[in-house]
Amino acid sequence: MDQDWVKIYKKLKKFLDKEDPERKFRFHGNDSDIFSKMIDDLRRLFVYSEVGHEIPTALRWNKILHDSFTTVKNLLKIEGMQLPREFKSFVDDPEKHLMKKIVFYLYDLLRDKISLDEFIQTAGAAVRTSLKTNIRSIYQSWVYVNILILLSQYGGTMIYPELRYLILGRSGKQKSGEIPPNAVIYLDGKGYLSFFLEAPRPISWEDSGDLRKIWTLYTALRPDILVYTRKILNIVDLKSNPPIIRPDIIIECKELEDWYKRGREVRGPFARPLSVEEWRSKWISGLWDGLADALGVTRKKITEEIKDRRALRLKDIQIVTLYYKLYKPKVMFLVSRAPVPKEIKKYLRERGLRVIDNVGFNRSKLKPIANELYKRAKRDVT
Repeated sequence: MDQDWVKIYKKLKKFLDKEDPERKFRFHGNDSDIFSKMIDDLRRLFVYSEVGHEIPTALRWNKILHDSFTTVKNLLKIEGMQLPREFKSFVDDPEKHLMKKIVFYLYDLLRDKISLDEFIQTAGAAVRTSLKTNIRSIYQSWVYVNILILLSQYGGTMIYPELRYLILGRSGKQKSGEIPPNAVIYLDGKGYLSFFLEAPRPISWEDSGDLRKIWTLYTALRPDILVYTRKILNIVDLKSNPPIIRPDIIIECKELEDWYKRGREVRGPFARPLSVEEWRSKWISGLWDGLADALGVTRKKITEEIKDRRALRLKDIQIVTLYYKLYKPKVMFLVSRAPVPKEIKKYLRERGLRVIDNVGFNRSKLKPIANELYKRAKRDVT
């Protein structure tokens, strides 16, 4: 399989050397069809050479999530859905989405801007990262949606958004300087529950003073799901640290079988704030870097900035306990798709987390969370 896409690449190079030596990629008639087919075949085979063994899992998880979407729409009378653009592209067609990830790298390869080895390295990393990120989003979304399904069985109804949209992203939701919920559920005769997905996100700002005030929102650690046991439409609290109102419940989701063995660099809370001028400079620099090659000019070498990049390398089991210590919820659940070893569960439980493992895609395993949410729902409004 690895060699199949390379064979197509070599044929494509010969075709371009003959028909398009200047690499303008403007074809007509039969040449256009030939080029398009070779490009598509190459991208598809490359994707399968990198993550082919994982695509069947992605397709199966995708179907499970779509089934949950159908169920929650019917039960909560949801009018529509709003998914992050990248995630929507993936759940619509995982294979096609992953093929899109390598387009620019492929054109750079065909224009001899990068070598074949560089293409394999960069395009391969793009495909693997996209798959990993979206697989994680699928499981997190499945947990969230199925909690809503269980709450509907308690008489739950969606009262926010008023148009009853299932919102799984935060794009464009915080331009007013507030952090609104993804959903507010009212439990008849009981109270409200407000859900925020990966909520501590940046809000709008205008100058350096504003940016300094809200910098902690850029660097805050982001648990998967925050729940407030009341109706609350804005959780920003810049006087607090972290800069949001303390959540009542945190739900963290783990889709990998060996998640507890993994680690990552936690930089955010330790990063130096940027001024608005530095921020704008970085944006313009990035824009210029992207245009320089197309314009055929060379960018002057910039003096490398000295940055304060303090960070900590933590294991995932440490990160989830850090969430609990920083946000101080009344309850924190960790939902693991796979079984968790006894010693890991003991470690987490001793630090205040409630572990629900071996969940798979079994909705009934999430009932302890739904029960806790129902028990704690209140009529308070903020």
